[in-house]
Amino acid sequence: AEQAVRDIRRATRRQYSAEEKIRIVLEGLRGEDSIAELCRREGINQNLYYRWSKDFLEAGKKRLSGDTAH
Repeated sequence: AEQAVRDIRRATRRQYSAEEKIRIVLEGLRGEDSIAELCRREGINQNLYYRWSKDFLEAGKKRLSGDTAH
């Protein structure tokens, strides 16, 4: 039964578009609300927010250094 529940959760997990991820990360960087409050409102785990934030900032650094490969 637990395996069936896990499979259903995995299949119905929310997918976030790149635009949604960027919007959430930028909102967090703005600093108007705490990260915990932002994550609660968006329904995401804080670890997920920090992973997106790290990816976002790494991509920005690569872009600024002239590395256009993805």
